Amino acid sequence: MKIYTRTGDQGQTGLWGGRRVPKHDLRIQAYGTVDECNSLLGLAQTVCPIELQVPLTALQNTLFVLGADLASPEASTEEGVKKSTAIPRIMPTDVEILENWIDEWEAHLPMLSNFILPGGSPAAAWLHLARTVSRRAERMTVALAEAEQINPQAVIWLNRFSDLLFVMARYANLLNGQVDVPWQKPN
Repeated sequence: MKIYTRTGDQGQTGLWGGRRVPKHDLRIQAYGTVDECNSLLGLAQTVCPIELQVPLTALQNTLFVLGADLASPEASTEEGVKKSTAIPRIMPTDVEILENWIDEWEAHLPMLSNFILPGGSPAAAWLHLARTVSRRAERMTVALAEAEQINPQAVIWLNRFSDLLFVMARYANLLNGQVDVPWQKPN
C-alpha cells in the first residue's frame, strides 16, 4: 500500500463513512491536535523514568482510540459495520483509569502552595508541553461538540488527561530528584 493517495490534494480529507470535509474542519483540527499530543508523549517517553513507561504507552494507545472516535461522526457508529471494524470509542472506564493514576501519583507528591512553572527535569518539561497541547485539543473538541454531535466522553477524557499530565510531570520530577519550579510573583 502506498503512503500517498492523492485524495487530499484539493484540501479535503475523508471521514469514516466516506464524507469529505476541508482539512481545516473542526473535526480534523481536534483529532490532529490529539495526534500532535501523542507525538509529544512519544518524545516524553524517551526521557521519562521507567515507572512511567507503561502508562505512557497506554496513554498513546488511548489517544489513538480518541483520534478514531473524533474522526468518526456519531452517525457512523456500529450500525451496518462488521464487528471487526467497529469504531473504538472513549468510554467512562477510560476516564476512570486516568482518575486512578492521578490519585495514585498525587498521593506521593507534596501539596502545592503556589503555582509552578513548566520544567524541572526534561521529562517533566515534555509532559508539561504535552499538557498544553492536550488543553488545545480539549478546546477544539469542545468547539466541535458545539457544532456537531460527538461522544461526550471525549471531552471528559481530555479534561482529565490534561490533569493527569500535570500530575505526571510533577511525579517525573519527584522520580528524577528534581523539585517543581515555583512561580515567582513579581514585586
